[in-house]
Amino acid sequence: MPASDCSDMLKALADRTRMRIVRALLAGPLSVNEIVEAVEASQYNVSKHLGILRRAGIVEVEPDGTRRHYDIVETFRRRLSKKQNVLDLGCCEFRFDRLDT
Repeated sequence: MPASDCSDMLKALADRTRMRIVRALLAGPLSVNEIVEAVEASQYNVSKHLGILRRAGIVEVEPDGTRRHYDIVETFRRRLSKKQNVLDLGCCEFRFDRLDT
């Protein structure tokens, strides 16, 4: 894995709200409104954080009529442990199961 990939992901995951968004999306695709409810943040903030996660290669968006569903990118998902709660970037690990809400 190139160092830039790891550093981009580390920067994106350095924010608690973005980590909570990733944890919510680990269960499956969600709309912005569903993410807003799951992480209890404003739609503006969720949209801003989703943009950062997209640029880091963690989240992708799928149009569905007038709605958009966000999901974890498959290459990112493959870096997760079998239980889907530990992300090993090689340089460090993120534990989504120990994240406070």
